[in-house]
Amino acid sequence: MRKPVLTIFYQYNPWHSTIGGIQTLINTFIKYAPNEFEVRVVGTASDRTQTVGKWHQAELAGREISFFPLFTLENDNFRSLIPTTLKYTSALVGRNFASDFMHFHRLEPSLVALNWQGEKTLFIHNDIQTQIQAVGDKNAILWRRFPAAYFALENLLVSQFSQIFSCNTDSAQLYKQRYPLIQDRVAYIKNSFDNEIFYSVSQEQRDAQRRELATKLGLSEKTRFVLFAGRLHPQKDPILLVRAIAALNQPHTHLLIAGDGELAAKIRIEITQLGLSNRVTMLGAVPIQELAQLHRVSSVFVLSSAYEGLPLVVLEALASGTPVVSTRCGETPKLLTADNGVVCEQRSPECLADALEQVILHPENYPSASCVRTAQRYAAQTVMRDVYSDMFTRWEKRNFSAVGCVN
Repeated sequence: MRKPVLTIFYQYNPWHSTIGGIQTLINTFIKYAPNEFEVRVVGTASDRTQTVGKWHQAELAGREISFFPLFTLENDNFRSLIPTTLKYTSALVGRNFASDFMHFHRLEPSLVALNWQGEKTLFIHNDIQTQIQAVGDKNAILWRRFPAAYFALENLLVSQFSQIFSCNTDSAQLYKQRYPLIQDRVAYIKNSFDNEIFYSVSQEQRDAQRRELATKLGLSEKTRFVLFAGRLHPQKDPILLVRAIAALNQPHTHLLIAGDGELAAKIRIEITQLGLSNRVTMLGAVPIQELAQLHRVSSVFVLSSAYEGLPLVVLEALASGTPVVSTRCGETPKLLTADNGVVCEQRSPECLADALEQVILHPENYPSASCVRTAQRYAAQTVMRDVYSDMFTRWEKRNFSAVGCVN
């Protein structure tokens, strides 16, 4: 019997992925795909040495996959005049990648797939209602300028999906209310972190690795690290966090910013103007193994976003035994309890600073064991096993029915 084929559609290169939770989640889907599946990715080339417009056989995390780059995208950490999603959707026109299973992580490319046969799944990674209505930079996403057009497009396309998965319970409920005829296809899905990469170590190891990093950066061994990791984009609002560090009266506290993006230059200016050059280090984009190490040496991870779904980086922090301070956005506040983090009720530097101080001064109130316990049910090995098991069961039923009809 042939293997069921899963084709994943997203504007990235799995081996040179840009910063973002979607890319990380897709790579986890690939890594933990059982051998019973054939996995294909329709993505982008990261440089001109890769041939676009043809299939390549390759390996990712020990898993054989087929990869089809539609065009070359050298750096998607920075927005261009033409949105990447639009370029990607346009490049799909005239092609047919119909498969047993098709996973879409953006709505727009599915416009080209309306007539493709197979089971289609849409993954919703943000609370789109909050995302479009958010105040601030109107250029953060194109649809914020044309919300009515987005919802019209959504209304046209959602009925083609066999499943609509959201990592945000509020967003899932909203879709059920907005589209009652397909509400049984909408479900909450747990985001998942790679538990082979993100894990906790003993307090002695944490302290030793923290002192080692402090020495490497020319800082006091007493330094406690605050970690931000993600794309430097208005959604993540890293400038709010930099201002919170200025308001934090803890001289031995140092902010690590792991990530890159369009706000990088503005953040550097803000750091200089606030006199924080000795209290903030911008690391740029870091490999995933290095990011895992940063989680393990940090006293607290901070999410300063304006809107979210359920960020993988929050799960990665908790799995590493690190408490989280978060703005009230997305699913994260539903994960945080009195012993694993703090939710800020106001999006202000002062509120963030108070929450950071609370965690840094009283680490005993946020034990690693409590953080890890919260993250455990989101471990990739468990979540992916269940997702793929359901997929395979549905595929077998469809094939059994087809054979029965022929006989």
